[in-house]
Amino acid sequence: MPRTRHLTLATLLLTMTRAADSQQPPRPTTLAHRSTVYAPHGMIATSQPLATAAGLAVLARGGNAVDAAVTAAAVLNVVEPQMTGIGGDMFAMVWSAKDRRLYGLNGSGRAGSLMTRDALLAKGHATMPQESVEDVTVPGALSGWDALLRRFGTVTLAQALAPAIGYAEGGFPVTPIITAEWGAEVAKLRKDEGARASYLVEGSRAPRPGEWFRNPDLARTLRLIAEQGIGELYGGELGRRIAERVRALGGYLTVDDFKSHRPEWVEPIAVTFRGYRVWELPPNSQGVAALEMLKILEPFDLKGLGHNSAAYLHLLIETKKLAYADIARYTGDPAAMSVPTGSLLTDAYAASRRALIDPARAADRPAPGKPLTASETIYLTVADSSGNIVSFINSLYDAFGSGVVVPGTGFALQDRGAGFTLEPGLPNTVAPGKRPFHTIIPAFVTRPDGAGGDAPWLSFGVMGGSMQPQGHVQLLLNLIVFGMDLQDAIDAPRFRHLEGRRVALEAPITDAVRSALAALGHEVTSEAAVAFGGAQAILRLPRGYAGGSDPRKDGMAAGY
Repeated sequence: MPRTRHLTLATLLLTMTRAADSQQPPRPTTLAHRSTVYAPHGMIATSQPLATAAGLAVLARGGNAVDAAVTAAAVLNVVEPQMTGIGGDMFAMVWSAKDRRLYGLNGSGRAGSLMTRDALLAKGHATMPQESVEDVTVPGALSGWDALLRRFGTVTLAQALAPAIGYAEGGFPVTPIITAEWGAEVAKLRKDEGARASYLVEGSRAPRPGEWFRNPDLARTLRLIAEQGIGELYGGELGRRIAERVRALGGYLTVDDFKSHRPEWVEPIAVTFRGYRVWELPPNSQGVAALEMLKILEPFDLKGLGHNSAAYLHLLIETKKLAYADIARYTGDPAAMSVPTGSLLTDAYAASRRALIDPARAADRPAPGKPLTASETIYLTVADSSGNIVSFINSLYDAFGSGVVVPGTGFALQDRGAGFTLEPGLPNTVAPGKRPFHTIIPAFVTRPDGAGGDAPWLSFGVMGGSMQPQGHVQLLLNLIVFGMDLQDAIDAPRFRHLEGRRVALEAPITDAVRSALAALGHEVTSEAAVAFGGAQAILRLPRGYAGGSDPRKDGMAAGY
């Protein structure tokens, strides 16, 4: 279908939607609002105030953005334990002011050497198990923290871990949203001896809002790492204990899997959108989905459609379906991919996918295209006075990951292996030593510096599994197309496409828009149990920084 017809039908739909809007009382138009934070020297935004404060203190005493990022990430291991920790994986992008370029780090771990498709099938699994010890892969986060500090930091790992050790040992009051998420996992935590001891008050319940919580086992683990180095986990006694416990419970890790783990420096990938260069990390992450969505959306008059109108949301939802069909088929561990990532981001491929969008009807499950060959989480971002900026994400996959805590260690092991598929012959088919498909994606945006190079403009992320690429695109369009203030762009109501024709919309999106989407064939589901992500962002100003933090989380942005 020609693009002009797309736009004509979409404009007609927009007119009908606006007419319907005038006949119904609107829902609230915004979420609870915060002001954008402005600061002259440095900025940090995280999902928990104590982590923000710890990172800000590092900046204020002369540390750089990487120092502050690792410090904050370690604190989040303690104060937001359902989302993150050294039992999980991480990815990061670092803008080096000295080098005037962007670096990427893949700190994800691999499947254990005993994790085979045959082994899983022999246990009766038709699909990958969920939230199970069988999903535990090598945790890569700690190696990533160490790699960042060694290459760009000015403090030692021991110094970066110190505030986290203090909170784990001395305790802290738990914040309300974290308490609610913690409480939802009590049944899961009760199933595991180590999880009960580490994370349940009196072995039976989650902490209440404002209740003091300590994790002395985690304090001892972090102190051991501070004294002995990351080798304690990657081949040392700590790694041996974890491997043996995982094997005893039916998992697939060995000590040698820990010994052979290495983080990897990678080249970020990018597309140009409305004069900006949007950067993501390459597979095994899903960042390519956000870039493909932007390529498909580039020619449309998005502003003319109207922010969060039915026509606008329909277009974004259909675009998301196409991009996700492609990543499900073509992405995974790069070593197993036969289709180069760049082939999904060409103008010709984007045009072929764009042509499949029907402006008058929701698609069910689009098939992947035919390119030419040649997801739980914390996100934080930090910028320092020298112009260094870090976009950083760390995750356990599900809340408290697998739900397995090796007794005495104080941290949960991720279940990232659930990201594999048992379907044979795909880049993401489970296999020993393979990196699973990852939902966690840090993002970065640059723009021309006037001298033939790039200048940093925005560091951001949106936590939340498959919400992340669609959240990235919505946030970027709010800023670039609609010209919103940074915090307004974060606060604006979001959609989350789930599967098939099912989509959830945040409460402020009007009933008229919901009805119009339903008329197009979308199944608008209840938003009550749906998470719409949690964003953090830092915007580079001509002088200083602007920062924003999502009201959907307990976090905050702060600067100096």
